[in-house]
Amino acid sequence: MTDFHWRPMRESDLDGVAVVASIAFPGHFEEQACFAERLALFPGGCFVLAAHDRILGYLIAYPWAPAAIPPLNSLLGCLPATAEAVYLHDLALHPDARGHGAARLMIERLAGSLRSLGTRRIALVAVNASVPFWQKMGFAPVRDDPSLTAKLQSYGGDATYMTRPL
Repeated sequence: MTDFHWRPMRESDLDGVAVVASIAFPGHFEEQACFAERLALFPGGCFVLAAHDRILGYLIAYPWAPAAIPPLNSLLGCLPATAEAVYLHDLALHPDARGHGAARLMIERLAGSLRSLGTRRIALVAVNASVPFWQKMGFAPVRDDPSLTAKLQSYGGDATYMTRPL
């Protein structure tokens, strides 16, 4: 199945986003309100992978301070006035959409749009043993930063903070 495309997320997509999130991140539950808030705060960083009326994936990113990891399943309240980084909150694909290059396509699209805004890097927390995947996308683990240890705990034992320069 390759009849899908990335497009801007709409409020009507949030049920589908929640379904994909529950499949992709079963051990990292987030309420639908978190997705809705991020869409409201920074719609330019929210996309879905759609096939007709079905949501097969999503990406949520927003401006954020480096090494300031938002707690899992929490509302942000607001975004910083200035930020040299963008936090890639989630990239999730339904199993039916994996293996077709959709993730790489969206990461490169995001990186290109961020370069034009003057953003210096993308940051994320890799979970579910996904570090090798993110390394293939140009991200590198941030090591030896004790301030990250406590922040990563809510994400699980294998959580790794990673960045990609732009």
